Amino acid sequence: MPKQPLTIDGVTFKPGSRTTVELPAGRLYTHTPMTVPVHVVRGKSSGPRLFISAAIHGDEINGVEIIRRLLKLPALKRLKGTIIAVPIVNIHGLINHSRYLPDRRDLNRSFPGSEKGSLAARLAYMFMNEIVTQSTHGIDLHTGALHRDNLPQIRANLDDEETNNLAIAFDVPVIISSNLRDGSLREAAAEYGIPMLLYEAGEALRFNEVSIRAGVKGIINVMRSLGMLAPSKSKSRKNIVPVVARSSSWVRASDSGILRAMVPLGSRVKKGTLLGVVADPFGETESRITSPFNGIVIGRTNLPLVNEGDALYHIARFEDIHEIQAKVDEFQIEHEPELIPSPNTDSPIM
Repeated sequence: MPKQPLTIDGVTFKPGSRTTVELPAGRLYTHTPMTVPVHVVRGKSSGPRLFISAAIHGDEINGVEIIRRLLKLPALKRLKGTIIAVPIVNIHGLINHSRYLPDRRDLNRSFPGSEKGSLAARLAYMFMNEIVTQSTHGIDLHTGALHRDNLPQIRANLDDEETNNLAIAFDVPVIISSNLRDGSLREAAAEYGIPMLLYEAGEALRFNEVSIRAGVKGIINVMRSLGMLAPSKSKSRKNIVPVVARSSSWVRASDSGILRAMVPLGSRVKKGTLLGVVADPFGETESRITSPFNGIVIGRTNLPLVNEGDALYHIARFEDIHEIQAKVDEFQIEHEPELIPSPNTDSPIM
């Protein structure tokens, strides 16, 4: 466990405290200062330091709500260790409903950053030095891109034993064994030996209740696995044993036109399964979109207007598709919101 004091932007956090700090993130051209809010929860007992970040892509907002709900949990009063919660990393992108920063750079391809580089590089450098290097573990929350929906999934470097154990503990039905990408936060964290998970679920600029509930529960599961929270007393069911996909690929449109999607997110598909049809507005020409292998749909476009080469369906390769379908069905049922929430809950009326 880390022995050195926890200090962020000159503020030192004492055991048993909860504090919000604002990290400087430059100014707008109107001279308005921009800041990245960070909320630190320190338990009275020592333990791991877990950073939880969201909105590195500014339009991916599910994670903002996941962190908000997490920070309201009464169980945090018995926390061992520290949570460093950063619900909005790309503050510029969120304000503009944009994935990118104003310089059109992708923040998640700009790590570890540079103190004197571009705006993206400077923000990445600040986040690395103020947040990541002070942590022992990390969880980064994402959604699909604009007009794309992702099935709840964990992406992680499963070749690292501790990361693999945390990925299993998160308790989603699908884990993608994902290589580290150049310039990504996961790659930069790995350089410091920090195990990190990336949670993907839902669509940009939309709240998805199943994805949010699963995200909150997944983080709690990881914290229990790390000893930050006491084990669950509930014995209602065992955790889902996830199925690991070592490969996945997008199926792309062979022609431009209007997509009639045939297969919903989370569906099991066999090689040759009809996923959809792309046709011109008159229906005179039609292109059939089929699955190239057995697997499950973990991502798909929600926009029916497609150009040649557009990504339509993201399929994770599984041979035992009956097994993974059962796990996905169980997961969806468990996290489906009630039509009428119980009193004193934080769930919206559906």
